[in-house]
Amino acid sequence: MRTLLSRCLLAFSVGALAGVLYWLMGVLAPAPPWISLVGLLGILAGEVATRHLPARRNRPADPPEGAPPATS
Repeated sequence: MRTLLSRCLLAFSVGALAGVLYWLMGVLAPAPPWISLVGLLGILAGEVATRHLPARRNRPADPPEGAPPATS
C-alpha cells in the first residue's frame, strides 16, 4: 500500500510540475496536439533511458587488466 501511495504522490508531483512548465511557457492545458506529442515522446525517451540504470548499478565492476580470474 505504501508503494502505491508513493507512486501516486510522485505521479501527482510530476503532473503539477508539468502544469507549472506549461504556465511558464504560456501554453494552455490541454496543450495543442503537437506539443502534447512532443511531451509524450520525452516521457517515453526518459523511461527507456532509465530502464537500464538499475542493471548498471548492480553489475559487478570489471576486474583490472592483468588480474587473475575470480574463482567462486
